[in-house]
Amino acid sequence: MALSDQLTEDLKQAMRSGDTMRRDVVRYIRAAVKNLEIQRQKPADDEAILELLGQQAKQRRDSIEAFEKGGRDDLVAKEQAELVIIMEYLPAQLTDEEITEIAAAAIDEVGAAGPQDTGKVMGRIMPQVKGKSDGKKVSGIVAVLLKEK
Repeated sequence: MALSDQLTEDLKQAMRSGDTMRRDVVRYIRAAVKNLEIQRQKPADDEAILELLGQQAKQRRDSIEAFEKGGRDDLVAKEQAELVIIMEYLPAQLTDEEITEIAAAAIDEVGAAGPQDTGKVMGRIMPQVKGKSDGKKVSGIVAVLLKEK
């Protein structure tokens, strides 16, 4: 089933069951998809929707971090609940060990000599982990590996 169809079905199910949090998050995602389709002037495929979901997840993570700094536990809980729902639509996330393996292989491929080569390594890794891991997490692992060089 296409991701857009899945979102529509999940919205219907959330409305039937009275799950207001899921209903609101799925509505928000569907609206973002519709805006993307208007912007691109063509229907969004699954790849575009997954990229959009990744952006939404990153936005929630950033909000959680900001709200934690501000001591807004009520908003942290809301954003975390939304993030859980968004993550259900994304592919399984890579573990730190899997990211480390990919990063080590990329470092060897580009012949990185140190932290100055972070951009080359990240350019090689990100297409492989797109939607499967947070860029900030990947960058942190790459920085540690390059520091050891």
